[in-house]
Amino acid sequence: MSDDTRGDAYTERLRELQGARWKRVLRVQAPYQWNIRRHLAGRRVLDVGCGIGRNLRNLPAGSVGVDHNVASVEFCRSQGMTAYTPEEFHALGDTGFDGMLMAHLLEHLPPGAEGEVLTEYLPCLQPDSVVMIVCPQEVGFASDPTHTSWLDAADLLALCAAAGIERTTSASFPFPRPVGKLFVYNETVVVGRTPAA
Repeated sequence: MSDDTRGDAYTERLRELQGARWKRVLRVQAPYQWNIRRHLAGRRVLDVGCGIGRNLRNLPAGSVGVDHNVASVEFCRSQGMTAYTPEEFHALGDTGFDGMLMAHLLEHLPPGAEGEVLTEYLPCLQPDSVVMIVCPQEVGFASDPTHTSWLDAADLLALCAAAGIERTTSASFPFPRPVGKLFVYNETVVVGRTPAA
């Protein structure tokens, strides 16, 4: 993962972006949170790459975040969320999750490393768990200099297939795919399941 996403400055940037008054007033995250809830509601979710907890705070009780940025993990904890660094999390040996979210994570990884991170956390999931992956489209990808890996729906579906994730679907959200060339917050969303027992 990019070293640019490890430091305090990156955490502060996320806090500033999330805390913008107009975003709070207009509740711009509401459609995105609804989309995550409709796939992961009622599940204990592992939020890999949780950042400062934008999604983690809205996931079901018992959900846990993991992030390599220590300042982001500390911020999540200061807000009452459960979050760990990867080292801390793996030391727990927790395999009791039935959902996993990777939202705006894979595009920060070195090209070719996406599959490694995906398979690193799959053993933490129970059979028939839901896996949800979210990546930006063109304008969103270009909006952040720490984005290093461009991944479209076909790439994400191939990653899932290689990792053994089944019954995958892909969608453009909240608008049709061409809007991703104009609207910074249009996302590619892939959802699948781990094999049943």
